[in-house]
Amino acid sequence: MRRRLATFLHRHAGVRLSLLLSAPMAWLGLAYLGALAALLVTAFWSTDTFTGNLIRTFTWSNFQDLVTGEVYRTVALRSLGVAAAVTLIDLVVAFPMAFAMAKLASPRTQRWLVIAVLTPLWASYLVKAYAWRVLLSSEGILGWGYGLGATILTLSYLWLPYMILPIYAGLERLPNSLLDAAGDLGARPWRTFRTVVWPLTFPAVVAGSIFTFSLSLGDYITVKIVGGSSQLIGNVVYDNIGAANNLPFAAAVATVPVLIMLVYLSAVRRTGALENL
Repeated sequence: MRRRLATFLHRHAGVRLSLLLSAPMAWLGLAYLGALAALLVTAFWSTDTFTGNLIRTFTWSNFQDLVTGEVYRTVALRSLGVAAAVTLIDLVVAFPMAFAMAKLASPRTQRWLVIAVLTPLWASYLVKAYAWRVLLSSEGILGWGYGLGATILTLSYLWLPYMILPIYAGLERLPNSLLDAAGDLGARPWRTFRTVVWPLTFPAVVAGSIFTFSLSLGDYITVKIVGGSSQLIGNVVYDNIGAANNLPFAAAVATVPVLIMLVYLSAVRRTGALENL
């Protein structure tokens, strides 16, 4: 029986792969989808004003407060603006760096540059955020101060590697012969970029934007450290879990970035970019 089973698995690679991945995929589905389901269910509960106990009865009150509360609409729009700004800044900075790494540097230099890009990821998130707090303080080197601009700058630094590496991978797959052919046909650098480089690396840009946009949309630690009085979606969730002790409303607020990312991924999918990743 054991020999027959081994022979069957050897001849059917798909079955063997499915068995190997079944346990981790089941755990991932349980942990991730289960957490989302618990989040959605909790969002329809409420909290007793006097005792702080959960009231496990269905209600739309949390979402009604989100829709009708002007402050929450402002926070959501501000969070969208910050995430979009961070994504655009990282794209502008990352594309030339990734192009230089993939097309201009030698293979030996490429390896060192990739290590240099990855090195900041080895440091603690809090260490880097507090380092920017020191730099941005009125007594620091930059002296910029805290606020929304400081938040965008810090997040742009923190998530920059997540934009560089996908674009670098996409540019590395781009054949040099296409660039040479465009030059031989008389295309100037800007036209070569617009008609050859950008369309073929757009899926990689989309991959990087998903990282930077989603990570910025849900971040709250950086805002606490350098944001001053600014509030984003993550801070509203954090404050309602901690000080306000209103877990159902925090769960309702937490559904906002999830819905935004679903809309974003749906829009990106219609462009056909995800199919080419």
